[in-house]
Amino acid sequence: MILAPRALLLACFCAAPLAAQTPAGSPGTRRFVDPAPPRSVPPARLSTAVRPAPNPEVTFHAAPRPLRAGAKVSDWPTFLGPSYNMVSPETALRHDFAPGTMQPCWEMRKGEGFAAPVVAGDRVVLFHRVGNEEVIDCLEASSGRRFWQSRQPTSYRDRYGYNSGPRASPVIAGDRVITFGAEGRLRCLALADGQVLWQRDLAAEFSLRQNFFGVGASPLVHGHRVIVVLGAPGGPAVAAFHLETGALLWGAETSWGAGYAAPVPHVLHGRERVLIFAGGESKPPTGGLLCLDPEDGRVDFRFPWRGKRYESVNAAAPVVSGSRVLVSECYGSGAALVESEAGGGVRTVWTNPNFGIHFMTALVIGGHVYGVHGHGPQDAELVCVSLATGHEVWRTQPLWRETLPGARGAREITAGTFRSWLVQVDGGVLCLGEFGHLLWLDLSPAGCRILARTWLFAATETWTPPALSRGLIYICQNTPDRDQGTTARLLCYDLRGTD
Repeated sequence: MILAPRALLLACFCAAPLAAQTPAGSPGTRRFVDPAPPRSVPPARLSTAVRPAPNPEVTFHAAPRPLRAGAKVSDWPTFLGPSYNMVSPETALRHDFAPGTMQPCWEMRKGEGFAAPVVAGDRVVLFHRVGNEEVIDCLEASSGRRFWQSRQPTSYRDRYGYNSGPRASPVIAGDRVITFGAEGRLRCLALADGQVLWQRDLAAEFSLRQNFFGVGASPLVHGHRVIVVLGAPGGPAVAAFHLETGALLWGAETSWGAGYAAPVPHVLHGRERVLIFAGGESKPPTGGLLCLDPEDGRVDFRFPWRGKRYESVNAAAPVVSGSRVLVSECYGSGAALVESEAGGGVRTVWTNPNFGIHFMTALVIGGHVYGVHGHGPQDAELVCVSLATGHEVWRTQPLWRETLPGARGAREITAGTFRSWLVQVDGGVLCLGEFGHLLWLDLSPAGCRILARTWLFAATETWTPPALSRGLIYICQNTPDRDQGTTARLLCYDLRGTD
């Protein structure tokens, strides 16, 4: 989930963590009654796939190159990619950005919101807001032609007057698509044709208060469960709904509010678990890391970790390495690495108040963690810390001079990566910068080297992570590029390498 800059001014850099010691484990489960089980469409009524049709919102430029022989490819069906950690198994990508070569295969006008596209097979799903409707577009991956579109009225208004589109990215789970709108509507649609299979108004059913920028944590589909961060007053903080029927399966935790970090599944000590970094605005401030059993919602442990300000938020997804979990926030507490214990408890390994990640997901590479510290853009720095000790190895803010063309003539500016996203793939790291740059980086304890760089568009708020599938990368331009006359767009670029 992506936040907005106005609330960042409210943050306090001197805030301290809520708890410096390891909390005790807690069963943390109670039975919640389903307030409004939805009517679901029986599987027998699911229709066959529709064919893609011309899309009036799309400008098609060129077909992508064929995949290289032997290239490994993957879907990108969730917010954080196929392994929930911004790591892709794809290979045979292009690593050069010669001038003029990174032109889009196609582009589509998009509405408001920071939800990331997701990809499965030949389908891309985008969730955005156009006018007073939340829109789900299912597009052909290589051309942008439209398979189907689903629209639903929305009256959500961001109370900061900032952006009223969805923050939570959709999920493709087999033959279904799950979306979670800014005002709390959870919907399940058929991937084949967009038929609504079930839907719930969770804000009304669970008396949710509007949190910061509305609902923003992307759902997790784990087996037959759709796990969402609710933050309902008095609980549940987290809930699981049946993928096929939408019925409530369990609720967990009663005291922590909703954050914006996506739930992450992992196997800890041979047991499937879900890790949730909860905690939004609350008085007194509460939130932190929850470790749940996805079968019944039982809480293995709670680790309080949140800035002390009322208006702060936990937005960066937990990062898992073996039995250790990294959490980080940029409103004062910074980062903590904890060790999960076989008996269900947790202990603190280290803390680092100077490694405070806003919303991106850090990468663990070869015993070190790489992430973007700070609220940004001016204080957004790329940092390397030791995974073993938490000690800082280096800190840098990649900057360079750029010529910005425009209707009133070209001008020189200082550009940089700032609040960026990192993707580990094909032996390197792709970086999507805040102002529309795409880079290949070499990250190591020795430092950060820029191997290749291109400027895709000159627009602000490029805070949505890219999606990479079958050698094609999908990038959201969230604001207009007024110098070039472009609107907010979803763009598809060809990253396939040549033989």
